[in-house]
Amino acid sequence: MPAEYQLVEHEYDVIVVGAGGAGLRATFGMAAQGLSTACITKVFPTRSHTVAAQGGMSAALGNMGEDDWRWHMYDTIKGSDWLGDQDAIEYMCKEAIPAVIELEHYGVPFSRTDAGEIYQRPFGGMTTNYGEGTAQRTCAAADRTGHAILHTLYQQSLKHDAKFLIEYFAIDLVMDKDGACKGVIAWNLEDGSMHIFRAHSVILATGGYGRSYFSCTSAHTCTGDGNGMILRAGLPLQDMEFTQFHPTGIYGAGCLITEGVRGEGGYLTNSNNERFMERYAPNAKDLASRDVVSRSMTMEITEGRGVGSEGDHIFLHLEHLGPEVINERLPGIAESAEIFAGVDVTKEPIPVLPTVHYNMGGIPTNLNGEVVTLKDGNPDAVVPGIMSIGEAACVSVHGANRLGSNSLLDLVVFGRAAAIHCGKEITPGKPHSTLDNDATDRVLSRFDALRYADGSESSAAIRLEMQKTMQKHAAVFRTGELMSEGIDKLEDIWESFKHVKVSDRSMIWNTDLVETLELENLLGSAMVSIKAAANREESRGAHAREDFPDRDDDKWMKHTLTWLDKAGKVNFDYRPVHMYTMTDECEVVPPKKRVY
Repeated sequence: MPAEYQLVEHEYDVIVVGAGGAGLRATFGMAAQGLSTACITKVFPTRSHTVAAQGGMSAALGNMGEDDWRWHMYDTIKGSDWLGDQDAIEYMCKEAIPAVIELEHYGVPFSRTDAGEIYQRPFGGMTTNYGEGTAQRTCAAADRTGHAILHTLYQQSLKHDAKFLIEYFAIDLVMDKDGACKGVIAWNLEDGSMHIFRAHSVILATGGYGRSYFSCTSAHTCTGDGNGMILRAGLPLQDMEFTQFHPTGIYGAGCLITEGVRGEGGYLTNSNNERFMERYAPNAKDLASRDVVSRSMTMEITEGRGVGSEGDHIFLHLEHLGPEVINERLPGIAESAEIFAGVDVTKEPIPVLPTVHYNMGGIPTNLNGEVVTLKDGNPDAVVPGIMSIGEAACVSVHGANRLGSNSLLDLVVFGRAAAIHCGKEITPGKPHSTLDNDATDRVLSRFDALRYADGSESSAAIRLEMQKTMQKHAAVFRTGELMSEGIDKLEDIWESFKHVKVSDRSMIWNTDLVETLELENLLGSAMVSIKAAANREESRGAHAREDFPDRDDDKWMKHTLTWLDKAGKVNFDYRPVHMYTMTDECEVVPPKKRVY
């Protein structure tokens, strides 16, 4: 161990890294069962990115019309373009109903119908009777649903005496020689101290890696930190080629305009003032799935029907809804449009453009949240001591394309599942095994190398090049040639990171070092993402290739696993899609053409 670092040691039953919706649901769930639980977070919990989720959380409550969790399951499988695991999707959709009721009892202030029930709005791809009608399935707290859920879960965590280590940056996992996780090392940004947290299970709830792109709806904290830790531990990520573009980011800012706007009756128009979605999705129209709407908007712009002086975006209208509906159901959207676009939504449309929004891929897990890898021919081999939940994880319930409002559901259902599993498997207060010094030395030596990096390139310049490369070469429409050019550029950027310069050597509030650590995590995610996309020679869900325009179930109905070595080389393998259900309460949905 470098002599400078005197590790402060902590022992807990469970460590959760990340305090968003998934992390907090797991944290308080474990603490409530008597497990000593600590949550490490680089931002204050209620500043985690779940706070930005607007539209709602899906569950077949049937408050606004007939509904059934099996219809929800069908929609999710179809939305995933048949890459989602049907057993996991069954579990999520069935558990959605008690999960929402549970949140209501914890204190989430959902909007209400006149009858006093939870208000539900339509969302893209959500139907009734296996695709025949439009479902009002998304449970909403106005357009600030994530904010309401996050604050409630944080309050519940405090109620159950969970320990929070706020503004600690998780550096890396502590792995033993047998490949088991024994804890995590973190840096306290406030006083510069280094800490080792021993745990029987480390749960990564670190969110997505949207900031690997130039324009995204993600907060600046969404840097794929869990992904980076997994790749450095020699473990794979799954389905990293699938990146969702949200159709309606504010033009020029990237700030999200929730799908709930279209759920409430908003619609898109081109420069001819035409509601063009009727041509692309005759039935669902503006409420087709996100990948379909994003591609439709992009085609309108490409074919010369974009709006604005440069013809490079689209209009989203909600002025016809009237001030009363807007102020009751979409107050945050009205505020965001005014701040970021200078638009009064009661009088004029919002300029919007497809923007990177969500990562379907991530850390492969089973239904309990345990991290799995391919080992000795077993595609579901559990990695001891480590779990993952939320956007960082890939269960896989979203497959090739996530349906709107299934994200908040994913956080809560699998955060709860992870807590239940740990409650069954971990004995409170169980002693920790002895730890090999090499395990901590590897982490601290890497940290030291970055802290004292004295090259010629700033992390900001490298990050900008990476973001522009991903935005141009791994976007809404892709080709082998375009991605090959992007891979060449990204490999050069990878090499340039070896010449990064960290100008500040301080251990206290060293933002330059933080951004360099985050950049390393982003680069790993970007590299496996674009190479996995070039490797998958078909179009499926959010992965749309102009040179392979059709879905190819014979060759590509399988999950991609990607490993990354220190030289930036990516190795591939595959896991089968689970074309089976958990129970006999529902049937397998066979693949068919995906139209809306």
